[in-house]
Amino acid sequence: MLRYPRYIYTAKTLYSDTGELIVEELLLNGKMTMSAVVKKVADRLTETMEDGKTMDYAEVSNTFMRLADTHFVQRCPMVPATENSDPGPPPPAPTLVINEKDMYLVPKLSLIGKGKRRRSSEDDAAGEPKAKRPKHTTDNKEPIPDDGIYWQANLDRFHQHFRDQAIVSAVANRMDQTSSEIVRTMLRVSEVTTPSGAPFTQPLSSHEIFRSLPVGYNIAKQVLDQYLTLLADDPLEFVGKSGDSGGGMYVINLHKALGSLATATLESVVQERFGSRCARIFRLVLQKKHLEQKQVEDFAMIPAKEAKDMLYKMLSENFISLQEIPKTPDHAPSRTFYLYTVSILSAARMLLHRCYKSIANLIERRQFETKENKRLLEKSQRVEAIIASMQATGAEEAQLQEIEEMITAPERQQLETLKRNVNKLDASEIQVDETIFLLESYIESTMKR
Repeated sequence: MLRYPRYIYTAKTLYSDTGELIVEELLLNGKMTMSAVVKKVADRLTETMEDGKTMDYAEVSNTFMRLADTHFVQRCPMVPATENSDPGPPPPAPTLVINEKDMYLVPKLSLIGKGKRRRSSEDDAAGEPKAKRPKHTTDNKEPIPDDGIYWQANLDRFHQHFRDQAIVSAVANRMDQTSSEIVRTMLRVSEVTTPSGAPFTQPLSSHEIFRSLPVGYNIAKQVLDQYLTLLADDPLEFVGKSGDSGGGMYVINLHKALGSLATATLESVVQERFGSRCARIFRLVLQKKHLEQKQVEDFAMIPAKEAKDMLYKMLSENFISLQEIPKTPDHAPSRTFYLYTVSILSAARMLLHRCYKSIANLIERRQFETKENKRLLEKSQRVEAIIASMQATGAEEAQLQEIEEMITAPERQQLETLKRNVNKLDASEIQVDETIFLLESYIESTMKR
């Protein structure tokens, strides 16, 4: 649920306000029929428009189809139709099934009409608001093709989009904007054909990538090939070459990319927590795989006492681990190699656990702040409601000023502090959740492998 704002914002970025409201309605209700979503969203958009303007059902319906085409919304699985010939007892819970082909198949609906407000203003003289009557008539016509076909937000597809965005920004930071645009194009072309848990995207030829680049992005075919070669030769291996046909076949190595992002997150945490010298040791152990204490001191060029202190500090926090290799069966310390190593997977799990604790603490703190100032918040809401109702009835400025003065200066200052604190806590929750998402994606990808 922490990611709901991110899902809604993504839909707004890709499919404007209409997409935003469709995803919001599906998330709030869990599941809805397409006709119900279209009508609700059209009504909500009409209410925010200027007088005389309305939102057409067909326009909302088109956005819904685009969301289904790009797999951001999907059909809910249903209980299969069973015959009564089965003599055994019914299962404790029904098995929900859905045909893979029908998952994103939008039913053919002829939704004719516009948002609520315009219909209600057509004839004020009628006893019953006109908004309801056309709605009932369309409702009576519609249920046949749409009834029982429920839709939900496809959270896996949103997670895939977040992962792609993280990969694109990582390439932009490492190389340049053109490289990130090429990687974005490759991800966009194969976003629907690549399953969310796949280690690679579908192979794309350089000709396909060239044709799919955004309109107006002036880059010659020769320059594109040079960029693709550079990306494929990069030690991080975000882009891999899978063949030479069609001018070269390229894939995005999703598993390697997630591994690099998780490693960068761990390095960043070590640097913030223990300082740059510890980060140097951490990167060194990561690069060399296994090192003895003396080797760490020599390679990192840090005095023995400091290096030992830093290694033990990171060891106690589970960022690095110690591997014992005995020369003799008795495990005598004098005849045993002690090698420091970094297990990215176990370090990521440990950090993920800490992130969960941080999120829990942030939520607790936000609830405590709100509870402590409950009386003041309620008073502020009451005053705002009174001012809004008086403005609607056309009250004078002096009267409004008088009502506003019900909240004293110290109370106003307290409200400002509360607002600032809650906003800071909210922003922190979102930032921690980004780290959680990266670590979860990496662990899931590694386990599937």
